[in-house]
Amino acid sequence: MSDYRPVPADRFTFGLWTVGWRGVNTFGDAVRPPLDGADAVRALAGLGAHGITFHDDDLVPPGSSDSDREAILKRFRAALEETGLAVPMVTTNLFTHPVFRDGGFTSNSRDVRRYAIRKVIRNIDLAVSLGAETYVCWGGMDGAESEAGKNDHAALDRLREAFDILCGYVIDQGYDLRFAIEPKPNEPRGDVLLPTVGHALAFINELAHPEMVGVNPEVGHEQMAGLNFTHGVAQALWAGKLFHIDLNGQRGVKYDQDLRFGAGDVKEAFFLVDLLESAGYEGPRHFDFKPPRTEDMSGVWESASACMRNYLILKEKAAAFRADPEVVAALEASRVPELSVPTLGREESLADVLAEEIDLAEVGERGYHFERLDQLALEHLLGVR
Repeated sequence: MSDYRPVPADRFTFGLWTVGWRGVNTFGDAVRPPLDGADAVRALAGLGAHGITFHDDDLVPPGSSDSDREAILKRFRAALEETGLAVPMVTTNLFTHPVFRDGGFTSNSRDVRRYAIRKVIRNIDLAVSLGAETYVCWGGMDGAESEAGKNDHAALDRLREAFDILCGYVIDQGYDLRFAIEPKPNEPRGDVLLPTVGHALAFINELAHPEMVGVNPEVGHEQMAGLNFTHGVAQALWAGKLFHIDLNGQRGVKYDQDLRFGAGDVKEAFFLVDLLESAGYEGPRHFDFKPPRTEDMSGVWESASACMRNYLILKEKAAAFRADPEVVAALEASRVPELSVPTLGREESLADVLAEEIDLAEVGERGYHFERLDQLALEHLLGVR
């Protein structure tokens, strides 16, 4: 049994906005002090993390002078060099400032949309200079509360235009960077554009450079819509579009809880880890959670450490599940391997299928023994096998 201590090779990463979240919510003021980016780098490195990510405004407070910005970036770069922590992904805040009250890329105001493009491009330059390979775009304010206030057709046109502009900029600059859309059904807007993985995948196909754009699905976001997150990730993998992933916990269809990973739907977390590991996903295991307001700074680091520990525990249990001879036999009994066999064989034609007969009475009585298979998974998860 492992001691579940993470190492950089596990590729665990955290957003600066996660461990740096001060516990502010709709009804409560901040309960923790601001966290300097360089201090976050050193703390995460000490916990065994691989990398750190950030919004532009997380790292450099809005309104900072050029000299202040350079001083902050100098400290941040020095901490990265000192610890070896990576910056695999960067994103931009297009939601906090009042100017974005109606969105960034899809604001009804043309001057706001143009400002949003400039803000993102400035941070793309910084991201590339720090070695980032993925740029996540979350349009949390790109939506509406009333159909009367937003022309959805035009909004999607503007959203496509923004991604086409940004992809063009990356190509012109010769950057090795790709984009990942982060879907979410609602919050902070009543309804957000591209609410699910499926919506995002369909949208990507309409872009000028679809090969440069994928998805960054988040556990809680799909579960907020009542969807199965593992199925959504599987479809993103199938499409070759899982460019990044946000891991956290969610307990049902409610507000975005951002619990530490493993603290929500544990069974789905188990199957998610099983999928990521068995599918050979090589990207960062990125934690986008919020330490609860109940915690002081020591609790923040305890929570961050627990995210990584829970992933490693589930990884070990998933491997044991797959190696269990009873599970192998149960998979065979459930005909799971048969699903990978093409319905029409390589040497067959449709005429072969049309010529076949099936005993509907006999096959209609066939059981698939999924309950046995699911119980084995649950017993591995509960630690009794």
